[in-house]
Amino acid sequence: MNISQENIDDLNAVVSIELKPEDYKSQVDSAIKSQAKQAKLPGFRPGMVPVSHIKRTYGKAILIDEINKLVSNSLNDYLTENKLEILGQPLPKEEDTQYTWGFEDDYNFKYEIGLAPKVEIPFTEKDTLTEYVIKADDETLNSRISNLRKSYGKRSNPEVSEENDVLYGELTQVDAKGESIENGIVKTTSVRTDIIDDKKIKKNLVGLKKDDVVLIDLKKAYDESTVARLLDIEEDQVADLVGTFNLKVENVNRLEEAEMDQEFFDKIYGEGTVKTEEEFKAKVQEEIESMFVQNADQKLQNDMYTMGMDRVKAEFPDEFLKRWLKATNEKLTDEEIAEGYDDFVKNLKWTLIENKIINENKLEIQYEEVVAAAKDRLSAQLKMYGQQDLPDEQLSQYAMQLLQDKEQANRLFEEVKALKVFDHLKGIVKLEKKEIPYNEFLELK
Repeated sequence: MNISQENIDDLNAVVSIELKPEDYKSQVDSAIKSQAKQAKLPGFRPGMVPVSHIKRTYGKAILIDEINKLVSNSLNDYLTENKLEILGQPLPKEEDTQYTWGFEDDYNFKYEIGLAPKVEIPFTEKDTLTEYVIKADDETLNSRISNLRKSYGKRSNPEVSEENDVLYGELTQVDAKGESIENGIVKTTSVRTDIIDDKKIKKNLVGLKKDDVVLIDLKKAYDESTVARLLDIEEDQVADLVGTFNLKVENVNRLEEAEMDQEFFDKIYGEGTVKTEEEFKAKVQEEIESMFVQNADQKLQNDMYTMGMDRVKAEFPDEFLKRWLKATNEKLTDEEIAEGYDDFVKNLKWTLIENKIINENKLEIQYEEVVAAAKDRLSAQLKMYGQQDLPDEQLSQYAMQLLQDKEQANRLFEEVKALKVFDHLKGIVKLEKKEIPYNEFLELK
């Protein structure tokens, strides 16, 4: 067997694998004999089918299969032994050669490969990035306190609606004349007035009582996701909605905020933990700002990503990669590949940077870390649905089940890998802490 490599340029190469009969004959003969022992054919006792019969009947198929295995294994061994960092997978090079697949023939297979560009780690101890410490601004703090007071407040059903009430009733789709649209949407639901910004619409929903009917332009009052939830339709259907809606009020719901007293404090934080309004506000602020740590980390990660991507200049074997994407995703059109190619290359470039950091610094991703990430994911999902944490043993069992899904396992591995690189870079790059109110943090790019 002869394996050779022809470099087309710095990013493209062709690997040729030449086979002579002595390279594949013993492997093919062994496969034919094995097939003869296992074959169950009419007229022959099990395991007694003549090798000549198997070769005559199935020999060509076995030959093709064994040569393909030999070529595939040899190509992979060659790439590994020569430490070639390739992108995607080798693609068989289209040739005019038509093989007769004889048992004494010579074969020559050619594969195109895309070579990864060389990248250097773009971060040093001389670099400086801002690590934001996000503080709760007054609006955010007051909003959180208001939500807590509503959660523990008193519910009532007044006769007449006021600002920020919830109107329970029937929404009916109507045309420009105010008449019901044939086969239009009719939905009984709860309409919140506190999240409506349009002052005119909000004013029209004040002073209503049971059986009153009011016209409301839902697309003007709410964002698309809220309209979709109200009408129980898909979000992409909202843009095509025609007409407006009549709301017939069936009930007015009002939530009065809880008093800022000791009973309220005890319900939130336990008996005697918080004793004054000032202590309560400080406790809420502490909780909010602890949640902001994740936002700050994400911003720092994004800034590191931007710095690294800007500094690393790399070219890619674009035509090869587009052919590889097409070959491995047959349903993708050329237009779809062209549209998503820039984002694909950006992800590929960052992956090369990450791998360089991991390899040069001998960072290891332990299986236990992936399991821990799976447990964290499951625990967060439980909390999202208001459920209590499971015992660690049970949570571990569910985590192992989650990791049986290859796609989920790969995603979690990549998350752990990204976090490992991020933590490493935090120990290299100089970080300057800067306090910033949450409302100003949202304005950062």
